[in-house]
Amino acid sequence: MQGKVWKFGENIDTDLIIAARYLNTSNPIELAKHVMEDADPSFVSKMSIGDIIVAGENFGCGSSREHAPIAIKAAGISAVIAPTFARIFYRNAFNMGLPIFELKEADEINDGDTIRVDMEKGEVINITQSKTYKFTPIPDFMQSLVDAGGLIEFAKKELETK
Repeated sequence: MQGKVWKFGENIDTDLIIAARYLNTSNPIELAKHVMEDADPSFVSKMSIGDIIVAGENFGCGSSREHAPIAIKAAGISAVIAPTFARIFYRNAFNMGLPIFELKEADEINDGDTIRVDMEKGEVINITQSKTYKFTPIPDFMQSLVDAGGLIEFAKKELETK
């Protein structure tokens, strides 16, 4: 995956990812219209399909709503990179099929940079800065969830093979 970076700070909570006022729906298309709205009101109008969010420590803290990774994925963001993620967001992201990567050097990546993620090699390549960073690749089972499109799709495929 490769895309333009949209940079956000530390402790981006699920209310900033998708505000509580939009939780009356779980429709991904509707949620996508409002992703990151309270952090950057024009985010959805500026971003492009395939772009990547890079944030500071503790991305996804706050409530345990699945709406947050659903909204990010439905908006077309291809991945989220941060030094750390809130544990419940981490699990929800994989359950929803949103690839996320823990990269301690995430703060070295700038807003507007173009980066590429090589999941197999465990690398983030900053094309703009000509730098490469290593991360621990996603465990095989978690990668299977992402590849399937999330836990529900993974379970459906598993049932079909039995």
